[in-house]
Amino acid sequence: MSEKDNPRTVREEIIAALIKGGIRSARLETDIILKHAAPRYPQITQAEQEQVKMMLQRRVNHEPLDKIIGEREFYKSVFKVNQDVLTPRPDTEILVEEAIKLLEGREGGMVMDLGTGSGCILLSILKDCPNIKGIGVDISEQALKVAQENAQRLEVEKRCTLKNCSWQQLEIEKESIDMIVTNPPYIASQEIETLEEEVKNYDPRVALDGGDDGYKCYKEIAKIAPNLLKRSGYILIEAGIKQAQKIGEIFEKEGLILQKTVKDLGGINRCVILKK
Repeated sequence: MSEKDNPRTVREEIIAALIKGGIRSARLETDIILKHAAPRYPQITQAEQEQVKMMLQRRVNHEPLDKIIGEREFYKSVFKVNQDVLTPRPDTEILVEEAIKLLEGREGGMVMDLGTGSGCILLSILKDCPNIKGIGVDISEQALKVAQENAQRLEVEKRCTLKNCSWQQLEIEKESIDMIVTNPPYIASQEIETLEEEVKNYDPRVALDGGDDGYKCYKEIAKIAPNLLKRSGYILIEAGIKQAQKIGEIFEKEGLILQKTVKDLGGINRCVILKK
């Protein structure tokens, strides 16, 4: 079936439905839906139309588009995502960029990602730094399956080890890590229900819940980071809104030295960098 057979185009119908459903960027998302469901559009088969309808219904129910199509662009690559992992967000690219700057020119080294999820942070670093190896740690076995597939997609799996354990259970040689990167859960427990539907209903709660004050995971990581890092090693930490100063203080109490904080494109202090 061709779109020209319809008085109102399929694309126009999708746009109208998304706008009615309160979805921002309706036109952009329409084109993404059509690209995945009907790649030969405006030629579109009956089966493809059914696929479009299914995807559209999920989106107007505020399921994130990346979870519907199963992938998300982040930094320079496309990552597999699903409901077992946090959706990668542009703000986190700041952390990746800063890590790569610090690793530039190194002939070797080991980077550890605590709470790796989809692997978007660690794998992006490994892709841009071919002499670096990495360890991704996550308590979710299902999340690590996604990270493993993404490591294969980016062709860095031979330089990446994934460990299924909590931070406290991590068994690794003392002072063996050159850099730690982490985007831990940092939403206060009571605030999760106030988040957008796309986040609270479809991102795993374990990747969001930062305890009563939002700093639980930062405090846990601060306890183990000094023992993991080599002398002069770095830790780069993603921060929520108005959290950067407190995070710096938490890690300084454990003996690390604050180097700087880096703002995201919205002017929020998003990345906290400390050194051993």
